[in-house]
Amino acid sequence: MSAQNITPVGFEKHDHRACVSQALAAADARCAAEGLRLTPVRRKVLELLLQEHRALGAYAILDLLRDAGFGSQPPVAYRALDFLVEHGFVHKIERLNAFVACTHPGESHTPAFMICRLCDAVAEAQSAAAKGGLGAAARAAGFQIEKTVVEAEGICPACVDKANV
Repeated sequence: MSAQNITPVGFEKHDHRACVSQALAAADARCAAEGLRLTPVRRKVLELLLQEHRALGAYAILDLLRDAGFGSQPPVAYRALDFLVEHGFVHKIERLNAFVACTHPGESHTPAFMICRLCDAVAEAQSAAAKGGLGAAARAAGFQIEKTVVEAEGICPACVDKANV
């Protein structure tokens, strides 16, 4: 998907099992091609985040890892998350201090997140903050943007009816 496409990924109905298996296969292939080590715990953390399609905190991930037979010490989860974030497989959702699988791994992009305040579901869209109003303000101030985090809070399509009750 090109960086120009702004269609959000995360709230739509889809074949979830295929989504997870395709994303894991793509991660395996990319790691092999780039000489990265997708260790069993790193792969499991990615799989857990792909299965959820919502943001998970490090301790929730650690609990799921423990249930899956992996280590139960916080560094286990944090090291895996650090690797996955560094290589673009996962994004950190600052507002929630949690993590979500990237829907465009391997692509250079600036994500924008729509976060459901009721269920913590997260959809990822493309952002062009450096080209919009923020970019213009930064250029006027002589500021060079290196990273932006765009997070919008609201209600996802699955929770709209619950919110109107």
